[in-house]
Amino acid sequence: MEDGQDGQPIVAELESQMRLSSILLTAAWPGECLVCYVMRMLEFGCRGLGWTTRYRDEHAPHATALARRLGAMGAYCDCEIFLNAYEPNPVHFAQDEFGDVIEQPMPVCRGVRKNSVQPCGLWLRMRRY
Repeated sequence: MEDGQDGQPIVAELESQMRLSSILLTAAWPGECLVCYVMRMLEFGCRGLGWTTRYRDEHAPHATALARRLGAMGAYCDCEIFLNAYEPNPVHFAQDEFGDVIEQPMPVCRGVRKNSVQPCGLWLRMRRY
């Protein structure tokens, strides 16, 4: 990589490396469930249903009713999945002295079958009253 007077080859290489890093940092892990993936991606911010849609498009493109199903649970964006749809299963998460679930550090995803948008065993569907 040669650096000319304007530095263009170096800039192009750095931009390429940053794009690749971004893709690798935000890719779902093999067997990772939708809910674990979205929880991990929320570190980069809530983007509507952006993380959910990305997961669906890459791992379960036939799950066309996913947004509608999550909406029926009150999850109209990625962060609402954890406010209205799914909660940590206390069996798999640490708890504080008051019995409240500690979500960090996050346990390793229990995994799901290929093409699934179901949560793994780390998550329980919230019951509405």
